[in-house]
Amino acid sequence: MKLIKAYIRYRKVEEVHNALRAAGFDSMTFVEAEGTGQYTDKEETHISEKYPFAEAYRVIKLEVLVADKQENKIIKIIRDNGRTGYRGDGMILVAPIDEAYKIRNEGKGVQSI
Repeated sequence: MKLIKAYIRYRKVEEVHNALRAAGFDSMTFVEAEGTGQYTDKEETHISEKYPFAEAYRVIKLEVLVADKQENKIIKIIRDNGRTGYRGDGMILVAPIDEAYKIRNEGKGVQSI
């Protein structure tokens, strides 16, 4: 299994979400955050209210847990639908997951996702 984390522009999250749902990926987590970095889009940068010491931009962290064979498909969907072509389009990270367990029942492994 793989855990895919993608940091995408706030204004692209609906497009990415709709594309993932259309491809059959229904289970995902979104976290609203602020980011900084040398590759941020200066047009979307602002002084953070939570962290006034930082020039930040709004970003959404998307997390999706998938079977290994689905990794490339998810990455392509996120890239195709999250891209604007400008600096600060985000990043996709992929990490191996050794095991997954359902809390509600005895679900385990790929079947639990």
